[in-house]
Amino acid sequence: MLIGEINHSIDAKGRYIIPAKFREELGEKFVLVKGLDACIFIYPLAKWQAVLESLDQLSTTDPRARRFSRSFTARAFDVEIDKQYRVVLPPVLREYAGIEKEIMTIGATSRLEIWDKQRWLEYDLLANETFEEDAAYFPDIRL
Repeated sequence: MLIGEINHSIDAKGRYIIPAKFREELGEKFVLVKGLDACIFIYPLAKWQAVLESLDQLSTTDPRARRFSRSFTARAFDVEIDKQYRVVLPPVLREYAGIEKEIMTIGATSRLEIWDKQRWLEYDLLANETFEEDAAYFPDIRL
């Protein structure tokens, strides 16, 4: 399970070191893709396959479905870690997420999210304000 948060940075070449606690579950190959809320999603290959299968169920006659599917998959990158456990974050994804140097890696159960550190801190501050209200919205979750 991918959980927790880690504060770190990318280097001048846009390389991201996969945090040690996530390496085994991610494996050596995974997918980077434009995520929601202006972050980068990282999917282990098995989870990515499930995402693709669910996208494949969308109606090709629905313009919104086509638009979302195209936008989501057009900026998906298959990557493989190097011997130092690094991958290059593609410039188009770094630009989308506003990432320059300082980042946060967030475990989101079945995927990781990479956030610009300042953007994450702002988002997390707002999320904390509505945490209990949000929890009440999902009564079937056993906490």
